[in-house]
Amino acid sequence: MSLIHLIDLQSLGDERGSLVSIEANNHIPFEVKRVYYISQTKQGVSRGFHAHKNLQQLAVCVAGKCRLLLDDGISRESVWLDSSNKGLFIGNNVWREMHDFSADCVLLVLASEHYDESDYIRDYSLFCAKVRE
Repeated sequence: MSLIHLIDLQSLGDERGSLVSIEANNHIPFEVKRVYYISQTKQGVSRGFHAHKNLQQLAVCVAGKCRLLLDDGISRESVWLDSSNKGLFIGNNVWREMHDFSADCVLLVLASEHYDESDYIRDYSLFCAKVRE
């Protein structure tokens, strides 16, 4: 499985609205151990600027939109999340930055592990050295 790829999430809906479900080990290749969301990000503010040694994530913009810049140490890719039925799988050892949040953006993140500060790589040059080992 690629370190970065989009996942189409099935949207079930009728006249009442839509329902999008995400199932661990079905839509995403891991058991969900942590869920968090980013919202009310001020205009012009960027987030992220780190990688994870072991953590895998699925990011979904449940409202609004934002742009993620992803870097695996070889190539960089910019991806817009702008639909609640589009998820972005981000594997371990991928540098991520989040930019261009719309005022109504709510970015939901499902994570494979509990929060662990020692899993973070917050220095880009150290990240590049690690992925080239």
